[in-house]
Amino acid sequence: MAEHEDALVVRHVAERLTTAHPQLDARRVEAAVETAYEELQYARVRTYLPILMERRATDLLLSDEQTQSP
Repeated sequence: MAEHEDALVVRHVAERLTTAHPQLDARRVEAAVETAYEELQYARVRTYLPILMERRATDLLLSDEQTQSP
């Protein structure tokens, strides 16, 4: 059951970020959210997992954009 809930959280975070940043490729956003989830999946307190994932994924996306800029 926890895996199903986590999958829903990942999907919802990816949808929010895709909506918030329509200029970004949806696959990049999903990959960043997956990476954020992998980093945070063993957190003891899961209440804040969605917001922490969203913040981490945003950081990853911004970092990725800066790296790709000429």
